[in-house]
Amino acid sequence: MPVPTAPGRLIFFGHTLSMLRHRVRFTSSLREHGEIIEIHLGPLRTFFLTSPALVTRILVTEGANFSKGAIFDRFRPFMGNGLVMSQGDFHRRQRRLVQPAFHRDRLASYAATMVRVAREQTAAWQDGEVRQVDDDMQRLAITVVGETLFSTELGKQAIAEARRSIPIVLKEGMIRALSPKFFEHVPLIPANRRFDSAVERLRRIVLEVIASWRADGEDHGDLLSMLMLAVDEDTGDRMTDQQVYDEVITLLTAGSETSAVTLTWFFHEVARNPEIERRILDELDRVLAGRPVTVDDLPALEYTRRVVTETLRMYPIWILMRRALTQVEIGGFPFPAGTEFMLSPYSLHFDPRYYADPEQFDPDRWLPERAASLPKGAFVPFGTGARQCVGKSFAETEITIVAATVLTRWRLVPVPGKPVRTKVTSAAYPDRMPMTALPRT
Repeated sequence: MPVPTAPGRLIFFGHTLSMLRHRVRFTSSLREHGEIIEIHLGPLRTFFLTSPALVTRILVTEGANFSKGAIFDRFRPFMGNGLVMSQGDFHRRQRRLVQPAFHRDRLASYAATMVRVAREQTAAWQDGEVRQVDDDMQRLAITVVGETLFSTELGKQAIAEARRSIPIVLKEGMIRALSPKFFEHVPLIPANRRFDSAVERLRRIVLEVIASWRADGEDHGDLLSMLMLAVDEDTGDRMTDQQVYDEVITLLTAGSETSAVTLTWFFHEVARNPEIERRILDELDRVLAGRPVTVDDLPALEYTRRVVTETLRMYPIWILMRRALTQVEIGGFPFPAGTEFMLSPYSLHFDPRYYADPEQFDPDRWLPERAASLPKGAFVPFGTGARQCVGKSFAETEITIVAATVLTRWRLVPVPGKPVRTKVTSAAYPDRMPMTALPRT
């Protein structure tokens, strides 16, 4: 018996229009047809996995038999061969070189930057002012990553360009990735022009920063210096300028999107749940007693961290893909090398088979005794296995540190008559997030 095909396939477009029009509704409906379902992105045949067990199998237990899939190929001209895109021995080498930047002993210095940037970016807020919190958090997250990467004057120009261009790349990139390939070569499409222009501006300034570093060769104590000075223990080689560029772009994009989206929804959920807000503020006042938060405070902020985790559950990335490198058997079906597989962290996180009342925002579902019953593969906001996001600890620390810094000084209140809707692109973005800023007394 063959793998069932999802209903609604169209000639030429396959299921692409359904995915782009209905996003989460389409991918979540696939679980009704089984653990593995055939879908078509234009002419591309893919197999969608709906169960945590199969997700764990391709990401963890047999992760070595899979590479990144077709969607990632479409991002490669922009992101190059950085950690998100690379594979095999090269990926393992790059991960070894980049990993030290995210060790816990470096998080303390990053946390100080996170606190400072959060304070600077909220210092101009006025009592009763309506803020577009989604814009604020995106700017803040890009600035945090940028300031850990670059500490020179030219680096400041790169940060400014990243704040301008990264949102465009993230917004237009997933639409391009899911559309038939010839669409990206049509210059009359405005989205293509915006995307290509943003990529070119970023490339120009980042390569200029790298060239400037090569000219003086000084260790500035920033992440760029770590990348430039990192040495492969096996070969004694350092990264080329292109390899450094690829990793910088990867960190600027992947390192800002999850943090920005999660922080935006965090403040939204806290504001519309008074009991959750009360418990967080009580915890922050008790643990911090008015002083700035540090990484050493994070273990004591148990409830705040549960709210962060629940936000990551409800507003994760939408789609991941993997490509079989060898013949594999998945869900009782054989598949040849080159077969494309797809999974949706968003759909997994709302599966009622694993989450009671999945539409309910419930931080206490992450109490240890309750979370223990969750199967592996049901919660994957950062992926899992050998290719889990290298910046997972950085992102979780940033979200908690920024949330604590803002909430010790400000309350953010929903604007009446301004409903907020989820707009899923590469992740679960809000359409807009206006909130009124009120200073805490």
